[in-house]
Amino acid sequence: MQRPLIIALDLDSKEQRQSLLAAFQKESLYLKVGMELFYREGRPVIEELKQAGHHIFLDLKLHDIPNTVQRSMKVLAELDVDIINVHAAGGEKMMSAAREGLEQGTKAGKSRPTLIAVTQLTSTDQHMMESQLLIERPLEDVVRSYAASAKRSGVDGVVCSAKEVPLIQKECGEAFYTVCPGIRRKEDQAGDQKRIVTPAEARELGSWGIVVGRSITSADKPFEVYQAMKKEWEGK
Repeated sequence: MQRPLIIALDLDSKEQRQSLLAAFQKESLYLKVGMELFYREGRPVIEELKQAGHHIFLDLKLHDIPNTVQRSMKVLAELDVDIINVHAAGGEKMMSAAREGLEQGTKAGKSRPTLIAVTQLTSTDQHMMESQLLIERPLEDVVRSYAASAKRSGVDGVVCSAKEVPLIQKECGEAFYTVCPGIRRKEDQAGDQKRIVTPAEARELGSWGIVVGRSITSADKPFEVYQAMKKEWEGK
């Protein structure tokens, strides 16, 4: 799988999504289908996007008891998406169960979806961890520990801030996938993100993939912004 720039389809309606994708003509894209979109449109949106030639990151962040996650992943594997995720905070048994469910649900002759685990959301900072989550360890230590747990569980990689990629690679190796949201151009507003970087910074830090939302989807000319960010991400 190539090192992707994934566009987050976090839009309010089917019409907005279709209008956005029309601007890209027939280019094959990596697209993130999150909870809002999947809960609204379900399986048909996955089928529609796949038929159009796109690659899918299904971002549902499963976090439940191991048996429930295993059975859910078995069902979701039928969608034949490219990437899917869980929360690393669910623990090693849950993450192992997620992989088991994907393997059980993947059709013969197909490759199971790449499984990644969320370490800490890029909207989280040290103050929030300590005051709300009651986690007093440094954020970087928590991310590194969650990534190591994910690798022990047979997970293929993690969702993390690009700023944490070097320490994760040191802990888990460079072949361990790092998918990084919180990507902004220098001129963009941070929004609700705390740990943000530019596409060029993400590349320099060693990120495997990046997720870009509003910088592209809210732009007046989304295809032009996508091309510029992709060029920056690829170092061209």
